[in-house]
Amino acid sequence: MSTEIQQLEEQIYELTKKLTELRKQSGGEGTVVPNYTFDTVTGSVDLASLFCGKNLLFAIHNMGQACRYCTLWADGLNAFLPHLEDRFAVVLLSKDRPEVQQRIAHSRQWRFRMASHGGGRYLKEQTVLPGEDNMPGMVCYERGEDGRIFRRSSAIFGPGDLYCSIWHVLSLAGISDGEWTPQYSYWKRPSAEAMEDGGENLDGGCCG
Repeated sequence: MSTEIQQLEEQIYELTKKLTELRKQSGGEGTVVPNYTFDTVTGSVDLASLFCGKNLLFAIHNMGQACRYCTLWADGLNAFLPHLEDRFAVVLLSKDRPEVQQRIAHSRQWRFRMASHGGGRYLKEQTVLPGEDNMPGMVCYERGEDGRIFRRSSAIFGPGDLYCSIWHVLSLAGISDGEWTPQYSYWKRPSAEAMEDGGENLDGGCCG
């Protein structure tokens, strides 16, 4: 069994390398996109300004505060942010209002630049899955020398994918993506007997 597992891991590794090479050779989707406008806590910004002087932009498509899975993906990508921003521009987009985005970012200690598409034109036209508007994932945009913006590639986020390592860690314990659900908080209510003060009016904490 261990030999079979090792062989399968090697196949996955080789297929992942092949996927990367195919994306590189294809030159991307090559679709020219409009210079969309977004809302932020400091005012309106356009897609071109989100590049911040770089020629590649990763736009994280987050479903918003109501999705525990999207929160999990953002938690993980947040740790990679300093590495990514050394070469790329990165922004997290969702339909939430800017003040809501800011609140959840502070609560999760996210360092992303955030912008709201409000669930409008951008979301419909730049979805990572045709036919599904508010689908989590990521789009890589490239800005040409002439200032035009191209959609280079995209990927869908979902349990067991390549973009959130926790699923692969869980698999080491034999736990599949259908056997575990992320929560906003893992705070557990102690029993009143365990509380030195008796436990009256004990706050329930953040629900998951």
